[in-house]
Amino acid sequence: MTTNQLVNQIKKKKSFLCIGLDVDLNKIPKFLLKEEDPIFAFNKAIIDATHHLCVAYKPNTAFYEAYGIRGWQALEKTIHYINEKHPEIFTIADAKRGDIGNTSTMYAKAFFEDLAFDSVTVAPYMGKDSVEPFLAFENKHTILLALTSNQGAFDFQTKEIDGKEVYKHVLETSKSWKNSKNLMYVVGATKAEYLKTIRNIIPDSFLLVPGVGAQGGNLQEVCKYGMNDNVGLLINSSRGIIYAALDKDFAQAATSKAEELQIEMENILTK
Repeated sequence: MTTNQLVNQIKKKKSFLCIGLDVDLNKIPKFLLKEEDPIFAFNKAIIDATHHLCVAYKPNTAFYEAYGIRGWQALEKTIHYINEKHPEIFTIADAKRGDIGNTSTMYAKAFFEDLAFDSVTVAPYMGKDSVEPFLAFENKHTILLALTSNQGAFDFQTKEIDGKEVYKHVLETSKSWKNSKNLMYVVGATKAEYLKTIRNIIPDSFLLVPGVGAQGGNLQEVCKYGMNDNVGLLINSSRGIIYAALDKDFAQAATSKAEELQIEMENILTK
């Protein structure tokens, strides 16, 4: 998917909502455990109930890898279902990969070619030659961890080197990498006060923003400082939507929670 196609979907749906499909078998409705593939059954119900309200889905691969081959098969079925039924929706493999060049190429093939995701999250710690293999894929996007929403972000990301925070070095250096036009960035909603500075460095890039909802991020604040002319934001909510209820009506509850965010986004977009 191209960036223009994503922007068009945002305008059409009046939404920049991304829904995280982080499936924990200990949290899904108990009756689904009787299904042959409870993970996929849960995801399918959530997708069917929310696809008209969001522009992206983001499975965190850890929640699938934890269940071994069954989990990986459920992830494969999930992404194929989205691509078949809703090809207009942007898909994100939240895998946080990144390794030496030839290994990164294999990671990229796994997510971009085999599973056919539109994008994958990548850690920048190993630098240019660990990220450029992902950037080499046409019409695919690499979402670089820049400033995350967790408490441990302050351990390294905001430390200064030569008078400049590490996350700023990451942003500025990444712009010089080959095919950097394919870059997006993760910036946590709990770091909204940093967004103005970040936008000065990368004014045109899309930002994937987790942390709205369960982690306490404020949508209005994120949009105030992070939105650009093409919106440039994908706001992720996971637990707040997919676990809105744990009974037979879980999918309808997910619809309601997603709709609340979509309406808030529409109001922001039409101001």
